[in-house]
Amino acid sequence: MNAPTLIEIIGATLFGVAVLHTFSTKFFERLAHRQPRHAGVWHLLGEVEVVFGFWALVLVLFMFATVGRQDAIAYVDSRNFTEPMFVFVIMVIAGTRPILQASGAAVRFIARYLPLPRGMAMYFVVLAFVPLLGSFITEPAAMTLAALMLRDTLLSHQVSTRLKYVTIGVLFVNVSIGGTLTPFAAPPVLMVAATWNWDMWFMIANFGWKAAVAVVINAASAMLLFRHQLGHMGKARAAGEATVPLSVVAVHLLFLVGVVMFAHHPTVFMGLFLFFLGYTTAYQRHQSPLILREALLVAFFLGGLVVLGGLQAWWLKPLLLSLDTNAVFFGATALTAVTDNAALTYLGSLVEGLSDEFKVALVAGAVTGGGLTVIANAPNLAGVAILKDKFEDGAVHPLGLLIAALPPTLVAVIAFRLL
Repeated sequence: MNAPTLIEIIGATLFGVAVLHTFSTKFFERLAHRQPRHAGVWHLLGEVEVVFGFWALVLVLFMFATVGRQDAIAYVDSRNFTEPMFVFVIMVIAGTRPILQASGAAVRFIARYLPLPRGMAMYFVVLAFVPLLGSFITEPAAMTLAALMLRDTLLSHQVSTRLKYVTIGVLFVNVSIGGTLTPFAAPPVLMVAATWNWDMWFMIANFGWKAAVAVVINAASAMLLFRHQLGHMGKARAAGEATVPLSVVAVHLLFLVGVVMFAHHPTVFMGLFLFFLGYTTAYQRHQSPLILREALLVAFFLGGLVVLGGLQAWWLKPLLLSLDTNAVFFGATALTAVTDNAALTYLGSLVEGLSDEFKVALVAGAVTGGGLTVIANAPNLAGVAILKDKFEDGAVHPLGLLIAALPPTLVAVIAFRLL
């Protein structure tokens, strides 16, 4: 292994600082109360979505100062920002009233035929069916839909903190593994599917059915554990917003499908998004306010992750290659907690001569650990951005999420290693 450059060392250091920062956002919120004169700065640094973007800015400024303007700009230009852009667009479209009403109707329809009390059935379907739906509408869209449904149903009433954290832990794990029925929906799978020639049948045979078993077990376990707190999810909501016409829902679904189909082509899906904004303006009476702020913050975080993550290959790649098949599964699961799982699988895709067993173990480990932290899987940021206001102090505590996600992660480990 070649000795790392100064920029790579600084990049790794700032990446570590950013990871620690994500676990310290409450500290900055407390500073905002203690030092009201600079409360704006402390509140900004207390936003988890700002963390990686902020430290990426520090890195780029350091590069300007050390290697010069041309090399710094060349590095930023060499990064691929398709995923942050896609997540931004898909969040906004999936979070619209027509899509939510259609999704809510589908969830209620399925829940109606489950032999369970209505509230328990609704909770189960949101945590099981919607994450598996992510295999077709992409994981960021599934996360957005599930988080908004939970916000407007389960979390519209006062519930225990334990229920909140268990729910978000199961949701994050289930979304991470639930997108593995297809080769295009989960970011860590997307990074390798074309290179390794993985098609839908390969995904179902090696990942999908195992993930579906784990998703159902996780959702059912959480449902049974908190069955006495779920009754209000089954109650009919008071009449408020008018029902959106089917024609408007159909147009929104077409935009959603179009963006998913062209997920690799930012020029196309951004063009579709601009048409979508025009359509929502023309039919504003059928819209709720678009979640532009939340989506932009998530995209900013992911963009920062792309910039900082581009300098981590010098230590991540040799570490992965030093592991055998079993070790790479558990190593990828653990490493995913401190770095984006798509970055891990992307590095694996650059190595030639890997065995099929090694490839499957690497991706399985990456998706298994995708619920442990906010940064483990790109869609997690969408869930946090939507749900954080329902948590104490308006923030999801990283340690609380980690503890809550461990049991469903263990179920995923068993599913992928023993089934």
